[in-house]
Amino acid sequence: MTDSLVLGLARQAIELTLLVSLPMLAAGLVVGLVISIFQAVTQIQEMTLTFVPKIVAVLVALLLSFPWIMHKMIAFTTQIIEGIPGYLK
Repeated sequence: MTDSLVLGLARQAIELTLLVSLPMLAAGLVVGLVISIFQAVTQIQEMTLTFVPKIVAVLVALLLSFPWIMHKMIAFTTQIIEGIPGYLK
């Protein structure tokens, strides 16, 4: 196992982590912006107003994107397992 192989696998793992977390992060960002605009317009400065909608949005995004996330994770894991003989050379 060479240094470049280890670095390549680490890079792929980090890229996959960022890719599969993107739907939840985007949902939280969009809901946070909408709630912030609503608070600015109505001058309601309640901190708990942003908390519950963000959690719900992140959970909905997770439920909707879960099959895609599992597909990506299974493909990456399969690639790692199938490559084990090549890694040992």
